[in-house]
Amino acid sequence: MSKLLIKNIKELVQVETEVKTKVAGADMKNLPSIKNAWLAVEDDLIVGFGEMDSLEITDWVGVEIIDSSGQLVFPSFCDSHTHLVFAASREEEFVDRINGLTYEEIAKKGGGILNSAKKLQGTSEEDLFNDAWKRLEEIKQTGTGAVEIKSGYGLSVEGELKMLRVIKKLKAESDLTIKANFLGAHAIPTQYKDNRKEYINLIINEMMPVIESEGLADYVDVFCETNYYTPDETDRVLQAGIAIGLTPKIHVNQFTSIGGIQAGIKNKALSVDHLEVMEEQDIQDLIKSDVMPTLLPSCSFFLGIPYAPARRLIDSGLPVCLATDFNPGSTPSGNMPFVLSLACINYKMTPEEAINASTINAAYAMGLNDTHGSIAVGKKANLFITKEISSVAFMPYSFGSNSIETVILNGKIT
Repeated sequence: MSKLLIKNIKELVQVETEVKTKVAGADMKNLPSIKNAWLAVEDDLIVGFGEMDSLEITDWVGVEIIDSSGQLVFPSFCDSHTHLVFAASREEEFVDRINGLTYEEIAKKGGGILNSAKKLQGTSEEDLFNDAWKRLEEIKQTGTGAVEIKSGYGLSVEGELKMLRVIKKLKAESDLTIKANFLGAHAIPTQYKDNRKEYINLIINEMMPVIESEGLADYVDVFCETNYYTPDETDRVLQAGIAIGLTPKIHVNQFTSIGGIQAGIKNKALSVDHLEVMEEQDIQDLIKSDVMPTLLPSCSFFLGIPYAPARRLIDSGLPVCLATDFNPGSTPSGNMPFVLSLACINYKMTPEEAINASTINAAYAMGLNDTHGSIAVGKKANLFITKEISSVAFMPYSFGSNSIETVILNGKIT
């Protein structure tokens, strides 16, 4: 049994004595913490914490001790929305946007999701795995301890299954906690543009049986948006996923509000993600549900599209989650501290709200709230220790700087 003690912690952030599933509305401004604290870990679990004057370790033998004077300790970030398995970068589209083309115009000329799908066809599982592994190692060092990875760049039976098998291998070999999301309904492949129903049948009748038999996914997802999938098509795919044991999630309201949020609520989706465009009815419907609104500020930053109305959502009493949307086309970054900065600067979220959104609420959006997202006895010891910084607010304030010194995953220093 391995034992780890972190002592003299300047501030232990996001502590819980009574475990919550999520925080919403005005409660998001509250971030429980302990100053001058200690934290104890056995194997991969948190077993105790408190103020330094309560520390007693007389029965500990062979304990590794870290002195964190002047430093803060956080639970690792949970990044609930990424597409980090992909075949190649798309910086040529970055240049197209600089030259005035919109995301939709780039897609119409063969860019976007279909561009990634084309590049993935000729890429081996081994190469996909090796490239994704580098990205996982990168996000680990910026504080992410749990990540959801979506398929969706295959858009064929072979391509989607190849992506999901890579994600399954990443799950087995990485020390990060990983969830797999089947996003076969990410776009309509060119060869099916005049027969959408045939491609949807392919998703349901050919991809899903293999996904079920090989245990390749935790979630099923759809891009419900103008020029992508309608609410009725979304409903059909989500229902088929539910039938094989997958939990629904949904990409929705990135450019238009067409009823996708309501399709997500109807199917008891764990989260609805993007939400850059929100109607009042969308907000009212979310208030009556248990669905987690998930916002992706890096996507708005990179594409130059509107930012989601985070303040309206929170001030309406809703919870929100923050995630990176790490992908080659609209968000080529998995840096969660930068997401915190964007949320504070452009959403006008407080640092406390942003941290709640990227820890406890993000764990909820991944179905991990029992094990991740806060400092609580019995939860997974996925943590990071900052450098010597002045306060919780310093992390989003110091955008572009790396404030993290030590990463601990499963109770081990990485």
